[in-house]
Amino acid sequence: MEVLVSAVIGEIVSRTISVVIKKCREQMTAKEQTTIEEDLQRLHQLLLRISAIIEEAEGRCIRNRGMIHQVSMMIVQLFRGYYLLDSFKSTQKKTDDEEVSGSLFAQSKFNPAKRFRRLSSYTQNYSMVVGRCSSKELKQFILVLESMVADLKEFAIFLRSYPRMYRQPYGSYLILDKFMFGRQMEREQAIGFLLQPEPPSGGNLGVLPIVGPVLIGKSTLVEHVCDDERVRNHFSLILRYRENDLKDEIPTTFRDHCVIKHQNSASNEERSLLVIELLGDVDEGAWKRLLQTSERCMGNGSKIIITSRSEKMVSVGTTQAIKLSCLSKEAFWYFFKMLVFGSTDPEEHPQLTSIAMELAVETGGSFMFAYVAATLLRANTSVRFWCRVLRQAREFRQMNNFVLGEYHEDRMSRYGWSIAETQQGYEDRKVFLIHHSHQKGPAAHSEVPRITIVDLLSGAWSPIQRGKFEVLSWRSLIPPYYNYVYSCELVQNKNARL
Repeated sequence: MEVLVSAVIGEIVSRTISVVIKKCREQMTAKEQTTIEEDLQRLHQLLLRISAIIEEAEGRCIRNRGMIHQVSMMIVQLFRGYYLLDSFKSTQKKTDDEEVSGSLFAQSKFNPAKRFRRLSSYTQNYSMVVGRCSSKELKQFILVLESMVADLKEFAIFLRSYPRMYRQPYGSYLILDKFMFGRQMEREQAIGFLLQPEPPSGGNLGVLPIVGPVLIGKSTLVEHVCDDERVRNHFSLILRYRENDLKDEIPTTFRDHCVIKHQNSASNEERSLLVIELLGDVDEGAWKRLLQTSERCMGNGSKIIITSRSEKMVSVGTTQAIKLSCLSKEAFWYFFKMLVFGSTDPEEHPQLTSIAMELAVETGGSFMFAYVAATLLRANTSVRFWCRVLRQAREFRQMNNFVLGEYHEDRMSRYGWSIAETQQGYEDRKVFLIHHSHQKGPAAHSEVPRITIVDLLSGAWSPIQRGKFEVLSWRSLIPPYYNYVYSCELVQNKNARL
């Protein structure tokens, strides 16, 4: 009897202790959750203040390199802050929704909540890390932003001394595809170099190299620099040279291969700007001949901008080169989020936000991939479809041996993929090879293929036969208004599992 009473008492004590521990944990979790929500609210307020300063700075003609560098640092922290904010919010809401979904669909064999969890395992693992480790990171980051905001008072005073630029108001979520994203500071650096006065004694021409991989935005940056009103008023003539190299050029034929981009007849100065767009390196002898000829023919204060994919071109510059690379993951997520969700608040769709964040990593920082993926996702906002797009993007990367997050625009030939579901099922998907890509100017709109890469991926274009064909990957809505075309080949493979 005593043994039985002792066992009952032990069980009661054990259950009591368990209940007490559970309540303590719940209280601690609730307190921690409240603290995190307060931190997120504080983070959002700080980001709004910083974004207001950045927008004001981008509307001013800033010449000081130190201030340009400071604005660039603020932009980096802004993107990082929004990335952290979206990560926390999507994690919290997705977890709550999955708990509800788990109870509602517990008896179903075809549980959509389970399917989503299975397809988003990477996000969940990341979310667990965020929940356990990043609350401290969040607090530390808020302290950094608070210190930055405290120092912005003096910056704002200096900012008022610079004149305003004429620009129309815009909403970035409305016309994100109609203005250059993420290169504002590089643009101001290039413009500052072009407007910098040269000593009256003459000497060597100022040369600014702009280097970076294919399709990273070199031509777009140069076009925006040359279209700036300050640059057009400063130079009487702007020329562009677009050939493979300068090896076979001689002074008498070089001008014939140049295109006049702008001519300011009202200018009394004879300053010229020469833009040279190359694919790779430049022949050393040809470059020396060009410089010697240009120094004799171009007036004092004339400048040269040379773009190339080769890092070796940095050595030809007379000033610090501009090296374009992929956006940071935080900046690219901000860009991709605006493309995909537009004016919709991603916080209202935590599952879609989590999928989109994973897809942004899979893109490897490719602007082209971002536009294509955003077009697909906006056409169908179901979780199931977005999961399928994410799955195909992963398999595309794995099939082509791309490293996660690697920029792969310059790697041809490669396997393509298809999202479209056929009546025969998953095994009957068509596979296509992308051999190479090329650009066509705005004057070649009539020569651009009718079929787009989105049509190919979604199966909206049925009359495709085996063999080689061209597809329009993307038509840019900003200068230089290029049409980007892929040369593809369809290879039917009924057992292809990309």
